[in-house]
Amino acid sequence: MIKLIIFDLDGTLLDTREDIAGACNHALKMCGFPERALDEYNMLVGRGIYNLFRGALPAENRSEEMVLKMKSHFVPYYNSHICDKTKPYPGIIEMLDTLKAKGIAFAIASNKYQEGTEILVEKLLGRYDFVRILGQRDNKPIKPDPEIINEIMSAVPGIKAEEVIYCGDSDVDMQTGINAGIKTIG
Repeated sequence: MIKLIIFDLDGTLLDTREDIAGACNHALKMCGFPERALDEYNMLVGRGIYNLFRGALPAENRSEEMVLKMKSHFVPYYNSHICDKTKPYPGIIEMLDTLKAKGIAFAIASNKYQEGTEILVEKLLGRYDFVRILGQRDNKPIKPDPEIINEIMSAVPGIKAEEVIYCGDSDVDMQTGINAGIKTIG
């Protein structure tokens, strides 16, 4: 019997691509680089913001210094525009209501930076009591490393791997669940 479902956030529960693209394009522009087309972000998102910046920057400018400069422009802009176009996918609210009614606990495991993850969940999914809401944090590995899943599972006393599902939209998410030894849904 499933007792806990851990969800990815971006691309799984919430359609965030346009706001992420807008903020990344703002950062690119502020750093003097050309913007990327919205469709290019399909392959750039999902692996944390540092990898987003590395992928969006022109190849010859992918230094760690430039990645940090991108972050300095991206985060304040994104935090101010985080819900301009972002919304839950159709059926997500009803699904979460159904899970809640059945007594199934749920959590978030995202590669989005922690502050952004918390802001989005509070603004768009704040009526739900998530076991844990975890995003990318300094000095913690990002998915597909299973540490984030193990940390969430440790917050549920007595939970067994066979009682947990990880649900996401990318190959990184599927590998995360496999690495954690739990069922995955893509």
